[in-house]
Amino acid sequence: MKRIFLPIVACMALMVPCNATAQTLLTKEQIKERKELAKQTKKQLNEKASKTARKEAKKLAKEGWTTAPGALPLEKQLDKSYTMQYEYDEDGFPRFIMGDAMSVGGNYDAAKMQALELAKQNLAGQVQSEITALIENTVSNEQLTQSEAATVTRSILASKNMIAQSIGRVVPVVEIYRVVDGNNREVMVRIAYSQEMAKAAAKAAVKKDLESRGEALHDKLDNLLGW
Repeated sequence: MKRIFLPIVACMALMVPCNATAQTLLTKEQIKERKELAKQTKKQLNEKASKTARKEAKKLAKEGWTTAPGALPLEKQLDKSYTMQYEYDEDGFPRFIMGDAMSVGGNYDAAKMQALELAKQNLAGQVQSEITALIENTVSNEQLTQSEAATVTRSILASKNMIAQSIGRVVPVVEIYRVVDGNNREVMVRIAYSQEMAKAAAKAAVKKDLESRGEALHDKLDNLLGW
């Protein structure tokens, strides 16, 4: 892989507008969340990885998995993953949803990009399942008819790709690779995404699909599910 080095002044000139654009795209909540994650990561670097993470890291290492140069040690990545999995909001619900995926490519970057897309699909599938369960609950409470629920469920199933595309900046938690089939790279990633933002993306996708079908159910869902 070729690396292109630009003069420091040129790099700084390029970085200013890029950073400014990124800041405008991020909400205050997202910026706050990223600062908190950076703070946690810095703290974890100075702490010893948990016994569980060290044990899992050894197992993966025996299977040929390693981290990319410059990345956190594997046991630290796993520690971060475990920590985020057990973070809860003020209502007692998981703060993040986690998506896993693996992909094989002729080079590292291609395999990584494909793995990230598959991981996003994994996240979208999880959100689909949660919303479907909510819809089923409204039927059991007689808030929606079977026919109405079936219509909404069809929209949920049809919206998976739209949900995945709507998922914004994910947090890569684990990123490892190994050499397979000669000189190919198999990359495994685990990503985290805000539960609240994921559900918001799903709700928007379902409402858009219902509206495109000419269904008025999205107004009813606003009242029933707080959309």
